[in-house]
Amino acid sequence: MATITMYTTPYCPYCQRAKQLLDSKQAEYQEIDVSDRSLRPEMTKITGGTTVPQIIIDGNPIGGCDELYALERAEKLDALLA
Repeated sequence: MATITMYTTPYCPYCQRAKQLLDSKQAEYQEIDVSDRSLRPEMTKITGGTTVPQIIIDGNPIGGCDELYALERAEKLDALLA
């Protein structure tokens, strides 16, 4: 199974959608809450992104919720999660 890290905030609807998709795939992920803005520079350095969610699969930043769902629509997400 893939190693997944997701930078999120509790009040972000896109974070909730991304988690719902990963949960439906029974994928385990580490969630890092960046509500504490002191953690955001680390997120930006690792992912290049400044908004949440930022999702990393096996060390590769894939982007946010839209990119995650695009992978699902292209039928590429399952292979990344395997």
